[in-house]
Amino acid sequence: MLDDFLSHKPLYYDEIDYTRMPRIYGRVKTHLPKPNIVHVIGTNGKGTTGRFLASALHSLGFNTGHYTSPHILEFNERIWKNGENVDNNILETAHEELQNILTKDDADALSYFEYTTLLCLLVYKDCEYVVMEAGLGGEYDATAVFDKVLTLVTPIAYDHEAFLGKSLKEIASTKLNAIQNSAILASQKYNEVYDEADLLADLNSLNIKRYSEILDDNDRKKIQVITKQLKLENYLVQNLSLSIAALKFLDIDYDEKNFTDARLFGRLTYLSENTIVDVGHNPLAAEAIKEALQPQKYTLVYNSYKDKDYKKILEILKPIINNVEIITINDKRAETNQQLKKTLNELEIEYDIFEGVSHDTKYLVFGSFSVVEAFMKRYTRVDR
Repeated sequence: MLDDFLSHKPLYYDEIDYTRMPRIYGRVKTHLPKPNIVHVIGTNGKGTTGRFLASALHSLGFNTGHYTSPHILEFNERIWKNGENVDNNILETAHEELQNILTKDDADALSYFEYTTLLCLLVYKDCEYVVMEAGLGGEYDATAVFDKVLTLVTPIAYDHEAFLGKSLKEIASTKLNAIQNSAILASQKYNEVYDEADLLADLNSLNIKRYSEILDDNDRKKIQVITKQLKLENYLVQNLSLSIAALKFLDIDYDEKNFTDARLFGRLTYLSENTIVDVGHNPLAAEAIKEALQPQKYTLVYNSYKDKDYKKILEILKPIINNVEIITINDKRAETNQQLKKTLNELEIEYDIFEGVSHDTKYLVFGSFSVVEAFMKRYTRVDR
């Protein structure tokens, strides 16, 4: 069973063997399908950009897969195909097939993410297009081993510094090195990203364009219509624009109706009139949330991993929060309540422990996939 097999693989690693995935993929690639892969890299907005593009391609009649991570409640969320998450029977069939392709040593050696990345290709064997979201990295990511028809670069910012680099230049370089031939850049906050992209384009003869160079006035009019239909916040409009630029690059005509079912759960999702959930977990995401929600104020349901700059995140969100309620997350990477409380005291933000939601309070649930997962498991039970 796939669940049993994956349960023996840790979700996260303190150190990563970057040679393992290319080495094993090199041994088995002749047994795997080779769809047209659009690779999505960056720090923020990968999931929504990918879902906008995948939903449009599916609506236009293409067999389409969207591989994303992590999941919130069920593993199946990671492997979307033609409008829905794949069911367990399809996953089990792909798992059995992959077990027959890999040696036992290789199957055991692959990380959780590496294994599921190969698994998704077998699920997508009949797909014409696969929109594949990178995990935490770019150049060394498990998804980087495949041939791609295009790379989409969402906003790049500080995150996962232990793996990607301490400076913006290093982080941008690591991510952008995943580009094989052609790429489209979203609007970037930091000029270092543009500088690195220009440098790589010159050094490696890459075709790298900014999305604004690809879109015309007709596209912008369509984007305005889709934005109104889906009630998109500004940062989601940027992700939509990048996905439409991808359609233009692929020479695929589209219409506004192709984006009807394109919103991805967990990205400024309203569970009710007074409860919003968002899986963002870094300062750039916090800036986008603040811009989208101000001047409203909320009770922030929050927790953080130790390696996140949660003090900076809380500083950014402070203008739109009345108080914080700390929710427990079941993850060894979680910061201690003691440290979170110390930081909240330093920032002069009132706090308490999350006990459940009240209908007369406006909530913003933010902090990571783990925070939203913990909240969702309690929300249906405790809502009063």
